[in-house]
Amino acid sequence: MAKISVEDLKRIKEKTSQESSLRGGETTVKVTVHMGTCGIAAGARSVMNTLLEEKAESNRTDIKIVAAGCLGMCSSEPNITVEIVGQEPIVYKKMDPNKTRQVFRRHILKGEVQTDFALGKG
Repeated sequence: MAKISVEDLKRIKEKTSQESSLRGGETTVKVTVHMGTCGIAAGARSVMNTLLEEKAESNRTDIKIVAAGCLGMCSSEPNITVEIVGQEPIVYKKMDPNKTRQVFRRHILKGEVQTDFALGKG
């Protein structure tokens, strides 16, 4: 069996990232709620519920909300990542339902990054 090189792993990561992110035209926004044990303990379920409510109210079908594991930043949980086609992903930290509503309405719907809650880009 051939060994996998670092370059092979980078190619696989890039390909998987492209395939699993925003798929061809149907979805323009992907919001990931990081729901590891630490995230759930910090309130990620209420953040997820708030996002689902906001999406339902917006009647937008191009927004995808998904759950994922821990981001590795347990001290800043609950975290969400907002990916909009053509823009760098933004990770938001220490979210609660009010902050989540603000991020949804201003960043996702209007394109205004909420820097007060941002943990980082990329």
